[in-house]
Amino acid sequence: SINNIFMRFYGVSSLAIDWLSMSYMLTYIPLLFPIAWLLDKRGLRIIALTGSALNAVGAWVKLGSLKPHLFPVTVLGQVICSLSQVFILGMPSHIASVWFGSHEVSTACSIAVFGNQLGIAVGFLVPPVLVPNVEDVEELAYHISIMFFMTAGVATALFILVVIVFKEKPLHPPSRAQALILSRPTEEYSYVQSILRLLRNANFLLLMVTYGLNAGCFYALSYRMVIQLYPGEEVNAGRIGLTIILSGMVGALISGIWLDRTKTYKQTTLVVYIMSLVGMIAYTFTLSLGHLWVVFVTAGVLGFFMTGYLPLGFEFAAELTYPESEGTSSGLLNVSAQIFGIAFTISQGQIMDHFSTKAGNLFLCSFLFLGTVMTAFIKADLRRQQANL
Repeated sequence: SINNIFMRFYGVSSLAIDWLSMSYMLTYIPLLFPIAWLLDKRGLRIIALTGSALNAVGAWVKLGSLKPHLFPVTVLGQVICSLSQVFILGMPSHIASVWFGSHEVSTACSIAVFGNQLGIAVGFLVPPVLVPNVEDVEELAYHISIMFFMTAGVATALFILVVIVFKEKPLHPPSRAQALILSRPTEEYSYVQSILRLLRNANFLLLMVTYGLNAGCFYALSYRMVIQLYPGEEVNAGRIGLTIILSGMVGALISGIWLDRTKTYKQTTLVVYIMSLVGMIAYTFTLSLGHLWVVFVTAGVLGFFMTGYLPLGFEFAAELTYPESEGTSSGLLNVSAQIFGIAFTISQGQIMDHFSTKAGNLFLCSFLFLGTVMTAFIKADLRRQQANL
């Protein structure tokens, strides 16, 4: 939300700042499989500890980059933080299955996704407030240092909390489906064979592509376009990003509760996908009208459905792929999201630079339409529900 300020402070291009975001996507792709294997072999606690530790280390490294010529140090800190995300992103559906019964598993997953989005929301709200758009480099470095110190302090506190609070699993399995997995002899399970079974599951492959298209469009949403169309509105650009995330957190919670009540995975996923497309179209055509309040409204609708889709994808994947590990299935969904996210972020940036912001957003709309059509072809093979029954 303040990429223009960082471009000026470090004297780098908008693409260089975009790579601070895309580094998260890039590191995820090659590291998913070893970390999903580690999750299977060593369990949730070691994953949570490593992820939170790396996040704290990366945050402290960034404090060494408070001079305009030290941009590579910020990149290093960002890459370390991006490594932590590989550990954390696949955890929501796994935590939900290990700790919660069949009547609350989707709600638990949506709350975990809610927590992840809460951090992103703070990331939109706080930087424009802490780092004003001032000309003096020394003053700018001072404001950036405050933001970096706060981030490092919070990340360290979270690591300490994980050390003290986080437990591996409950004493007794919370559902019949989880009990059946735990009763399976260890020697019967092969991680490589599990991956191959997932990649032969046609319904899961369709979901993987459609999830990637939706989440990739979400990652590619650029708040640079708000600043371009509304010069000097950096704070409001951050607030628009915050609006998308906050409304999305509500959408994620509602979709999780709805799934636990109705078990209508296919129907709910399709409706939310259609509404994501509608929201994106509305956002595209109202962005340039000159009324910021309209942008806030359409951004809120877009976020409600687009972020609300994330836990739906995790839970639908867990149903389609049971008894395979939820960490692996959600990890593959996230790999798809990172690949499409990188492609869409670069492509949309180029389209915006050479044509217009509206053309960049229409580019995303076309892929959301494709994802909607593909979602209609997924069959609701709810294997985990059958195991619980």
